[in-house]
Amino acid sequence: MTVPSIDDAAGVLADPSAYTDESRLHSALTHLRTTAPVSLVESPKYRPFWAITKHEDIMAISRNNSLFTNFPRPVLIKAVQEEMDIASQVKTLIHMDDPEHKVVRAIAGDWFRPKAMKAMKARVSELATTYVDKMRAMDGDYDFVQQIAVNYPLYVIMSLLGVPESDFPLMLKLTQELLGSEEPEYHRGANQEDRTMALLEMFEYFNAVTASRREHPTDDLASTIANATIDGEPLSDIETVSYYLIIATAGHDTTSATIAGGMQALIENPGERARLVSDPGLITSAAEEMIRWTTPVKAFMRTAAQDTEVRGVPVAQGESLLLSYVSGNRDEDIFDDPFRFDVGRSPNNHVAFGYGVHFCLGAALARMEVSSFYSELLPRLESVELAGEPELIATTFVGGLKHLPVRAAVV
Repeated sequence: MTVPSIDDAAGVLADPSAYTDESRLHSALTHLRTTAPVSLVESPKYRPFWAITKHEDIMAISRNNSLFTNFPRPVLIKAVQEEMDIASQVKTLIHMDDPEHKVVRAIAGDWFRPKAMKAMKARVSELATTYVDKMRAMDGDYDFVQQIAVNYPLYVIMSLLGVPESDFPLMLKLTQELLGSEEPEYHRGANQEDRTMALLEMFEYFNAVTASRREHPTDDLASTIANATIDGEPLSDIETVSYYLIIATAGHDTTSATIAGGMQALIENPGERARLVSDPGLITSAAEEMIRWTTPVKAFMRTAAQDTEVRGVPVAQGESLLLSYVSGNRDEDIFDDPFRFDVGRSPNNHVAFGYGVHFCLGAALARMEVSSFYSELLPRLESVELAGEPELIATTFVGGLKHLPVRAAVV
């Protein structure tokens, strides 16, 4: 067996600020892929974990979902936050393993199948046009993230759920506080308190939604969740809230991060933007490359169900492994010139949506949103440039740009 490795570079994965400095982050991850692809990370704020940085290992671990389980530690959060989550009893799809996961995932499955996506295409395209029109109407410099990128996918996913438009700003605020608990800009108090308060407000809001949809069912995803049964029994309050929670958060932040990161990539790679404008048929591969390039979900965790090994390194039962999607999506063994933004990249076997039974439920919707937005924008975008310094969110889970000052001419 290989001797377990402890490499200081792996500490970036337990440092939220590292994700605000991509040069530092990618330098460390490139070193790890070459030198210590399975490395033990010990940090005072987090329980120890193994850092997995090679694409091949991420795929293999994700594929073997009976040996490497999501429960009880699906994401990397501080030890004190883990205790709070356990106390709150939140249990979303990412906390579950089969057979429970398969049954619960199926509740919303039909809403994200190809037939449903075809039905949604007109609405998504309409919203894309609305937000490109907003860009045309803006005079001078503005923040593309806060004024465009966070709002467009928010409207898509909240419309799908059936949340009234007047509540969209509240949903955005709570989503940012839940997923941005490491980001000082999203704090209203001590960051641990923010997350707890946001969870409590989500509980209160969506419990009311459940009660309403059970009394007066409507044709939306919230009604499907509220009125679902398993073995003839309705979901409990905590189960319905957990379901709304994963749809509302995962369906929003990840797509907004991709759209914002895609815009920055096109600004910084004008040749690729020109290539895409001249060949609109590349929009599907361009959207896929934006998803790889930004990798909004930075990592997921797995826990070994029994003693095993990864790449010859022994991993004991109960030990956790962090699957670094950011690292996997820059793996030199998988991607030709991985640090080049290539709108025509093919193949593009990225792991930004995960892999295996936990492959992202909303992947098709996310792809549609990104493709629809840029299909609408690019023919109308006469010029665009940075109007300030881009800023990234501090995180260890989901994130991307929090500010992207731009100056754009849209017709």
